[in-house]
Amino acid sequence: MPNSETEKSQYFLPPPCLVNDDGETRRVGFELEFSGVNLEQTLKALSDVYPCKLLSRTDAEAKVELGDIGQFNIEIDWAYLKDKASEKGSKPTEEDWITLLSQAATFLVPMEVVCPPIPVNKLDMLLPLVSSLKKAGAIGTDESLIAAYGVHINTEIPKLDAASLSAYIRAFCLLQWWLVDERGVNLARRLSPYIDLYPENYIKQVLSYSDASMEQIFSDYLQFNPTRNRALDLLPLLASIDETKVRSVVDDPRIKPRPAFHYRLPDCKIEQDNWSLSDAWDTWLVVETLASNEDDLITLGKEFLSSDRPILDVSRSQWVERIKQWIDEQELA
Repeated sequence: MPNSETEKSQYFLPPPCLVNDDGETRRVGFELEFSGVNLEQTLKALSDVYPCKLLSRTDAEAKVELGDIGQFNIEIDWAYLKDKASEKGSKPTEEDWITLLSQAATFLVPMEVVCPPIPVNKLDMLLPLVSSLKKAGAIGTDESLIAAYGVHINTEIPKLDAASLSAYIRAFCLLQWWLVDERGVNLARRLSPYIDLYPENYIKQVLSYSDASMEQIFSDYLQFNPTRNRALDLLPLLASIDETKVRSVVDDPRIKPRPAFHYRLPDCKIEQDNWSLSDAWDTWLVVETLASNEDDLITLGKEFLSSDRPILDVSRSQWVERIKQWIDEQELA
């Protein structure tokens, strides 16, 4: 274990469950959103620390193979510009309007680096990437009043069954207020629609589960959360089980089926010297810890439901204090 704050930032701690149902090491993908550097500067930052092979390139996005890690996508997170740049192709031109838009977008819309799924015991290989982007001038969430940049974490579910999925959903429902209030989610991101929390009616529904079926999980989730805009977006995971059922409710081409949670809550503080990608990972580890403890899930779930008040619902501040107590007991702080 690291013994100082500086050392701590250089470690990705393991989740309670390291392997999937096939006995293979679970994988995690990260998506980093930031501004302050353009596509060319981002590519250079990556090539400064990894062997880099360019696979494709437009004015708005690029695909690169980084050493033994895998394929990374680097893109300006603006669908209109990406579509127009793709139509134009990779042939260089004089300062046309697409190139000018790309340059202007550097400080208006986020640049995004999408990492491939990486074994959970090899996440430290991403640390040089963050350091190089920081050195190049990347800036994150706190540097703009309008920036809603974040870190998305796509963690493979250990077992693709109703019991495992129910455990993670209940864990996140119990923790979501604490994750926002105590882990300092930026105000601009709180006010944006992209990381909305689960509604309280949904929380009460899932905490009432005793032995939920996959059919019930689908039905409840799609009823209360027919949108990608959730701090924990389950649509990609559910689509990997039954894509037709998901798209019958949310027919969005951006939903990419994969057996992984899409956790969108952490801020990106890449410009700060004391911030590491492992900080974002640590918040997800709290969810992993609670999801792996069925006894605590049952106990906390009953406490949440019993604290419901007529008209006023559950006191958010009091529940956050209860979760802080549980975290202290687990020595997770």
